[in-house]
Amino acid sequence: MPNSSPTIPGSGPALLDFRHVSVMLENRQVLHDITLKIRAGEHVVILGPNGCGKSMLIKTITRECYPLAEPGSSLTILGRDTWNIFELRPLLGIVSNELMRRCTRQISGREMVLSGFFSSIGVPPCYEVTAAMLEKTSQVLKLLEAEHLADREMTEMSSGEAHRLLIGRALVHDPLALLLDEPSNSLDFRAALELRGIWRKLAQAGTGIVMVTHHLPDIVPEIVRVILLRQGRVFADGAKSAILTADRLAELFGLPVQIALRGGYYHLW
Repeated sequence: MPNSSPTIPGSGPALLDFRHVSVMLENRQVLHDITLKIRAGEHVVILGPNGCGKSMLIKTITRECYPLAEPGSSLTILGRDTWNIFELRPLLGIVSNELMRRCTRQISGREMVLSGFFSSIGVPPCYEVTAAMLEKTSQVLKLLEAEHLADREMTEMSSGEAHRLLIGRALVHDPLALLLDEPSNSLDFRAALELRGIWRKLAQAGTGIVMVTHHLPDIVPEIVRVILLRQGRVFADGAKSAILTADRLAELFGLPVQIALRGGYYHLW
């Protein structure tokens, strides 16, 4: 289940602390001098157009990519600059479209959630599944209102149903935060709406949300901070109400826009 005693933002070491971080991809620099701090328990969205470096930022957090070694540059996670990746993964529940593509296999929804204990896709016969793991899996399926998906194969699920199980896979270790990378891509209106309800439920229960997206409606009411990313640089960072303005977003996306707030959700056209 999500953390029953949520970490208060601002207490303890920062979940993520980037200081003058730059990242290369092959021969091209994709992140430039990124400085930002995200506390454990914060609900944050990183917003920007396609190609601005959002996914590369997530990959830098998850240690799939490493920053350039430059004077004054540092990146710490929970106060540490070095991690065993297998120790780090349970603390940061990763949900991405790349992972979704790998998870579309002939395995059941229950197996998908269980595989979070092993950082695998599915549960090979050589792995020992304990009674405690099975109980935790049942709790997560119930929390996500996905018990009816337990015995269905992932290949038979809609994108929305599969995303729900992928969140379940990330939740089995009660992570400090969920890292959501473009989480509503490929979802229809109903599936996206249902998934946003799940994010709200988890945020209210104390699980931190760190989301990268270019869809404004993904910014659920519980998200209070917005970081704008443009051409691999932090363009703006602050309270949602101050950052999500027509002028700022027009500059971010490079075209005139209008913005409206309805029911706690922002809409852009």
